[in-house]
Order: sequence, then structure tokens, then C-alpha cells
Amino acid sequence: MEVIGILDGFRGLTENRTRPLADADFSDILTRGGTFLGTSRDKPHRMPVANGTEVDLTAVAVANYERLHLDCLVCLGGGGTLKNSLRLMKQGGVNVVGLPKTIDNDVWGTDVCFGYDTAMTIVAEAIDRLHSTADSHHRVMVIETMGHRTGWLALGAGIAAGADVILIPEIPYSLDSVAESLVARLRRGRRFSIVVIAEGAQPVQPAPAETPELQPEQEAAAPAAEETPDDTPKEGRKKKKERVEPALPVAGAGFGGVGAALAEELQRRTHLEARVTVLGHLQRGGTPSPADRLLATRLGVAAADLIARGQYGVMVAVRGTECVPVPIEEVAGKLRTVPLDHSLVETARRLGTCLGDE
Repeated sequence: MEVIGILDGFRGLTENRTRPLADADFSDILTRGGTFLGTSRDKPHRMPVANGTEVDLTAVAVANYERLHLDCLVCLGGGGTLKNSLRLMKQGGVNVVGLPKTIDNDVWGTDVCFGYDTAMTIVAEAIDRLHSTADSHHRVMVIETMGHRTGWLALGAGIAAGADVILIPEIPYSLDSVAESLVARLRRGRRFSIVVIAEGAQPVQPAPAETPELQPEQEAAAPAAEETPDDTPKEGRKKKKERVEPALPVAGAGFGGVGAALAEELQRRTHLEARVTVLGHLQRGGTPSPADRLLATRLGVAAADLIARGQYGVMVAVRGTECVPVPIEEVAGKLRTVPLDHSLVETARRLGTCLGDE
């Protein structure tokens, strides 16, 4: 087989930027994080061009695929990569084999994605290091992880590092519940607490107040709002405010994310000193873990076998101990969230970890 590297993902495909790859290019790849080819979030059907406009360059991408005489396009990535791959398959007849790669671990149809174990290790090690200052200063340490829509990273790393509270997007949390769990720990003699929150986690939204439905005869008898005078002087009137759960910032809303807002709110409610650490892109780099090296190697070998057999239009998935082909059409556009009855959720609950919902 002759291997062609496409630079910067789908943007490189539309711009026809490639380089041939030889054995020497892969000699130390197991120890390297990221990708030496580069990547982008650009989509062939919505490619950003001058003046901030977007153009459909699907036909250009397909033409470059044919110009290179490629037999197959191997696409490594998460949900967006798979959706873009499916469009190229359907609109341009491109042969594709996909590999699930994302630290969010949220690709549908596979038990695990490569990149997840490395990121989880980094987060767990960061929490380990925060235990010391949390204990010595009797603080509540809030650690914000990546995870816009799924909580696999926060949940896995939180359990591995012994977090006391873990908040994920799949389980809306009550600030009262979290605060009470921290105070309860203090009463039991626990001088510090570790709170892990995924960036997409949000508090429970209060249910809208129900207005009683009036019967026709009641509606007729009810006075209109403007017909009910208020004899209280203006300076003596007070507006009634309903207490609602505060809305914390959503992921990506500036530098003060959900972690900072949560730390501030918990400190106000518990009077415990709280500090926040946002790990950010630290989670995405570094040397791959042995588990990820092994997984990526297994998936790569399986992909090469499929290409040799001419079996295209599939993603190589991990099912139990096996690497199996799954039609891309079955997995593209779907999100693998944390099931509420998943063994990791049950493990956290059995350990006494607060998930914010009870």
C-alpha cells in the first residue's frame, strides 16, 4: 500500500495539500501525542473562506480525492469527522474507513475511543496533585474538565482520583445537594473536598410556575389587571422576587466558566474556602498512555485489513475484546452519552460520591 498524508484534515483535502508517508515518518509515532499531519474543524460542505463566508467545497474535495487516485480515505476523529465522512460517501462516492478518536469518548457504536485513556490519566494525576493543597489549607477544590455534552472524562477521572463530588452533563445537579454534601463531609471530620465538574454540566432548572386555569365563568368574574388599583404609595411598594436556582455560565462562555461560577456559589453557601482549577487544553496533549498506544495500534491494524479486503464505509469499533467494522451510516450523527444506569454511575453512588441529584 502507498500511504498519502493529508495535511490539516478536510481543509487540506479541499486545498489538495498532501505529502507521501514513508516508514521513517512512523518510527517514533507511538510516543507522540496529537498528529504530525495537523488537523482542523473545517467541513467540506461549509468551508470558511474570505470575509467570514462559508462555501460548499464538497465537489472540490471529491475531485482531489480522485486526482490523487486514492482507494480509500482513512478518517480519524469524533462525531464531526464521522458526519463529514458520511457526506463525502453519499455525495461523492468516496470510500471511507473511520477510526474513533476523541478524549470525550462519546462516539456512538464503540466501547471506547483512543485518546480517552490518556486524557483521563492526565486529569486524574492533576486531581492527585490538588489533594495536597486541599488537605493542608482545608479547601474545596473545584476541577473543571472538558466534556461539553458527555461526562465520560469527568466521571472516569473523578472516580479514579477519589473525587467527593462529580458533576456531568447527563445528570443536572442541585446546588443545595452539592453544598449539603460538602458540609456533611466537614461534620464527619473531612477537612477538604474535591469537586470535579465537566464543562457542560448545569444545575437543575426550576420548573415554571403553573397558573391555574380559570373556568369561563371565573374568567368573566375575574377583574382585569388595570382595574385593580394599588393604594400603597409608590415609595412604599416592594417588588416580590422569587428565589430560583442561579444559572451558571455555559461551557465556552468566556474565561469564567462553570468551574469558577460553581466554586463561587459553593463558597457563598457553605462558607468554606473554595478554589478552581480549569485544566483546559492540558488534557489534550502529552505522551499517549500505554492503553491508548495499544488501542490505536489494534484499530490501525484492523483498518488496514479492511482496506486490503476492500471493505469500506465502516468505522472500526471496539466491542468487548474485539475490533469490529460498524457501518458509518449507523454511527454518524449519534452521541454516546453516559447512561444513568451505567456501572460507573452506580460505582460512584456506592462509593458515596455526590452526583448532585440526591
